[in-house]
Amino acid sequence: MSGSAVGSPSADPVREVMARHRELCERAVDPLEIAAGLEEAGLGPEAAARCRHADLFSLAEELYARVPRRPPGPEPSGERRGGPASRAALTAAALAVLPCAGVVALGARWPVLLPAAVPLVLLPALTSPPPAEPGPPPCGPACSAELGPELGPVCAPVGPAGSRWRPAEFGYGLGLAALLLLPLAAAGADRPLAAALVLAAAVSAGAAERAARWYRQVGRGHLGAARTLAEFRARMRPVLPVAVALHLAVLGVLTYAALAVLAVVAPRPGPGHGGGLLHLAAERAGATAWAAQGVLGLLLVLPVLLARCGRSTAAALGAAAGPAATAVLLALGRPWPSAVLLGGGAVAAVLLAHGWAVLGRAGSHR
Repeated sequence: MSGSAVGSPSADPVREVMARHRELCERAVDPLEIAAGLEEAGLGPEAAARCRHADLFSLAEELYARVPRRPPGPEPSGERRGGPASRAALTAAALAVLPCAGVVALGARWPVLLPAAVPLVLLPALTSPPPAEPGPPPCGPACSAELGPELGPVCAPVGPAGSRWRPAEFGYGLGLAALLLLPLAAAGADRPLAAALVLAAAVSAGAAERAARWYRQVGRGHLGAARTLAEFRARMRPVLPVAVALHLAVLGVLTYAALAVLAVVAPRPGPGHGGGLLHLAAERAGATAWAAQGVLGLLLVLPVLLARCGRSTAAALGAAAGPAATAVLLALGRPWPSAVLLGGGAVAAVLLAHGWAVLGRAGSHR
């Protein structure tokens, strides 16, 4: 095998790479894990060529063969069945909708907004997975063979979020609180309409959490199945649009249901309109309000996707930038929801482009 000659570290460039990335090599469950880690560390084709390999994946195969395995033990079976993910989704929905419902019921006054923001600020900390236990029992070298290719990825060394995004939880929570409570406090807004849209978006926070965990689960599955980094990227290319579309579809259904309730509870003044309840619900919000609701959905799901894949700084900045841009436009006299559509839409576009660039990398799913 290339680069396996015995000698000093300088005479064996593979040994130098192995020494710098030994923990990664010990905990990897297949060569693609090592290739992803090397790519995240900044190594590329030039480093592979110095090690007398054609590409990074070929170098990772040699490292995988030369370093004994020491991955942590498999996760509890309940995690694979998605139980914790479902509980986290329900918790996120409850923690988001209850304070918003309280603000709607009691009025958008500062003495009400401040305590209502507390559960939203704490939501990221209460729904993020706990950090891995210290010193997990090691698997033997046959761990991957025993589990099989469909379960092998559960031995990946890095948890969905853990301690990698905990420093950003406070900023993320503040952004989430401002995102949901700002429309309720905006002057001149159609308050019943704003309340219906915000409550629907708050309930959809659970769907955003579930979509993010599903995305990471699919990524870990492809990480175990793909043979090269290029194949992994090709497998992941359609997954992000599907995850975002699933959340937006849930948000659309919830929004339509909220507007139908609003059409019954607080009908518009004036002569009645024909067409039944479905027609009234569709007419209750105009095109701008529906577009702003879509932007709100993107600002909910994209930071969660980034956070669950270890992109903590981007998650916190994205969650805070959306309501900040909206607040600036509101202060400049833009009415709601056009302020959400313009300010939040610009931030959502940047987040979507950033997510497309980084979430398809193998290192985001280790």
